[in-house]
Amino acid sequence: MAAREPSQVHVAVVGGGIIGLVTALGLLKRNIPVKIYEQARSFREIGAGVAFTANALECMALLDPVIVDAVNAVATTNGEDKNNPNDYLRYHDGYNWDPNDIEGSDDKLLGLLHSGYKGFQGCHRANLLDELVKYIPSHAVEFGKRFTGYDDRGPTKGLLLHFLDGSTAEADIVIACDGIKSRVRQLILGADNPASHPHFSHKVAYRALIPMDRVLPVLGVFKSFNQHMHTGPRAHILHFPVAGGDFLNVVAFIREIEDWPLDDPNKVGNMTKPATREEVAAAFRGWGPTVCKIVDLLPDNIDKWAIFDTYDHPAPTFVQGRVCLAGDAAHASSPHHGAGAGIGVEDALALCTLLEKVATTISQDPQAEKGMIIETSLKIYDKVRPPRSQWLVKSSREVCDVYEWVYPDTLTDWDKCLAEITTRSHKLWYFDFDGMLKELHDSYENCLPSKSGGNNPSNGAQVKMGNNVIPVS
Repeated sequence: MAAREPSQVHVAVVGGGIIGLVTALGLLKRNIPVKIYEQARSFREIGAGVAFTANALECMALLDPVIVDAVNAVATTNGEDKNNPNDYLRYHDGYNWDPNDIEGSDDKLLGLLHSGYKGFQGCHRANLLDELVKYIPSHAVEFGKRFTGYDDRGPTKGLLLHFLDGSTAEADIVIACDGIKSRVRQLILGADNPASHPHFSHKVAYRALIPMDRVLPVLGVFKSFNQHMHTGPRAHILHFPVAGGDFLNVVAFIREIEDWPLDDPNKVGNMTKPATREEVAAAFRGWGPTVCKIVDLLPDNIDKWAIFDTYDHPAPTFVQGRVCLAGDAAHASSPHHGAGAGIGVEDALALCTLLEKVATTISQDPQAEKGMIIETSLKIYDKVRPPRSQWLVKSSREVCDVYEWVYPDTLTDWDKCLAEITTRSHKLWYFDFDGMLKELHDSYENCLPSKSGGNNPSNGAQVKMGNNVIPVS
């Protein structure tokens, strides 16, 4: 183990996915030493498309402008002209159609929703990861490190991290970005706690990337290069261009009544299965011509993804001592708002903001109790972030019901549907991150560490939070 500089805050990030890299870049920008521990032999990302709102891009810029550069390098602007983007999400009736319409060229437009300038630019996940990796120095990452646990040796010592290969490392704080099947989440909440594991949402997604040269003759230029959602009873299809417009990312969402089989009742097994185009065609039989054309474009063999989330058993806390959860490890969401990654970026901004304050505090006062201050800052994180992120998990499930005409307050009344979608989307897209940063700042300034039972939190250490005294343990 390398020696740690006592006057610095050393951070371990568990997991080298998009949120892990974004968090690490934000810390490096603030001159905070960080090491990413990734269990794979190289950085890799699964899945197909991901999109970010204009609001998420602003948060990225505050973390480190190079993150925005990475997104822009691989993002595909919605619309035919990248210099004149179409900043609207389009919702169509994919089910009802007029059989007397000989053309059958399009399904009825139900509504438009403005997403902000260059809102929801589509990226291929693997391409974005490749761009982010370019900004990560080699000394800030170790591969082949499957995290298995840690020892908290008290606030005056670093955490001792353990890995499957028998090696160890030290850090002052662990940020878990290890995804939906987070090992760290299990350690914090207990392996037998249902909140330690994601649960099946009874939705599956059939995903495919279709070469645009196959798409254009079938759907035409406008539908091929603009994001569309085709709604209907208990299912819907979303598509948008990615990879510079070379591919159309298509996701068909279908309800799955049966439970998803797991390898072990205490853990999530394989979340994907091989599937066929015929399965999707059967689910959308009787829908309109446009949806049928999209289904016909799917390859013969595709991937079927079970959608798991933390809706049924949300985490009661994101923090234990100097260990915290971020991104999907904290609040894995279904993808129906397209905001899971963006909320993870907000987590990263909150953590980097707080840890920069911690680093400033201990650099100005080398005698400051580093461990206590870190625990205090993470309590602030645990107060500020869960309400919004766990609202997303809930709303994502509900907005899917709106798309699929089964939400009790809207059903098939599309005016009500669009109003519901708009209200929920705006809560996500127009997040007051300046207000979040002010709340973090004010809470930190008001949380002055004080000793009332020794330096060990388990012996009654407390922090002052405003007018309240709160145990750190």
